[in-house]
Amino acid sequence: MKERNYTPLISILTIVLVGLIAVLFFLPAYEGEIHFDVTILPLLNAIFNCFTFIALCIALTAIMKKNVRMHRAFIGAAFVSTTLFLISYVAYHYLTESTKYGGEGILRSIYFFILITHILLAIVVVPLALISVVRGLQMKVEKHRKIARWTMPIWLYVSLTGVIVYLMISPYY
Repeated sequence: MKERNYTPLISILTIVLVGLIAVLFFLPAYEGEIHFDVTILPLLNAIFNCFTFIALCIALTAIMKKNVRMHRAFIGAAFVSTTLFLISYVAYHYLTESTKYGGEGILRSIYFFILITHILLAIVVVPLALISVVRGLQMKVEKHRKIARWTMPIWLYVSLTGVIVYLMISPYY
């Protein structure tokens, strides 16, 4: 039976997701009427990031205990919460302009360091997570382990710093 090559699909999905998010920063805010308070979306984003972080921690613990079934379930949960985050994030940035950070001094430097590393690593983690899950589902255990050793800490960092960025910028919404 011929094995499928998911690399083109992963590449296209990565380019589309990263491209869509990049375009949102150059678009003006939505001018139409919105029938709900969009400022709830950043909180929702932080909650989804928190769920992702917790699911990844449980998945990591499970695989360290050789519980593959639990590992898969919580990686699946991390993908679901990350997908919900992406939907909410895109909706928020389509509907409104980005919020400016108002802090000063050392906190401003810390905020921008965390934000910039969060954004850059979020871009990197998209293909890494997709490749990791494909290799895991295909039972290519050694190849999965090699890439998951990079994917897991990066994804944990991105989900945790997403919450930290929210906490630091939330007074300015």
